[in-house]
Order: sequence, then structure tokens, then C-alpha cells
Amino acid sequence: MAMPRWNAYRFPSSMAFLRPAARAKAIEIANALVREGRREDEALRLAIDQAKQWDKRRARGLGGGWM
Repeated sequence: MAMPRWNAYRFPSSMAFLRPAARAKAIEIANALVREGRREDEALRLAIDQAKQWDKRRARGLGGGWM
């Protein structure tokens, strides 16, 4: 199994504006997408969008499922 591309200490600047919990979720999603064969730029864009949605649902108390 390959090492994760990003982690809590090493992540792209495009994730710097996310709240810590959302950033952790974006990192988790992006690493999974890259492992599945997505290009890094596409994985980052999708992961950030999904993490923002996850964070909004979490803030409203609607659960924090993966998607």
C-alpha cells in the first residue's frame, strides 16, 4: 500500500483555508481518490468540495458521513 500523499502536516495550500476538521476530511478523501487513480488536481478539487459539504452538514448537526 502506498503512503498517503498528504497528511495533517503536509497538505496543499488550497486546503489551508479549511477548518481543521474539514481539512482532515479533505486530506482523507483526496488520498483515497489518488489511490483510486484520479489525477492529483482533480482529486484535490473534488476532495475540497466534498469536505466543504461534509463540514456544512456536520455544523448543522446532520451527521458527518463520508459524503
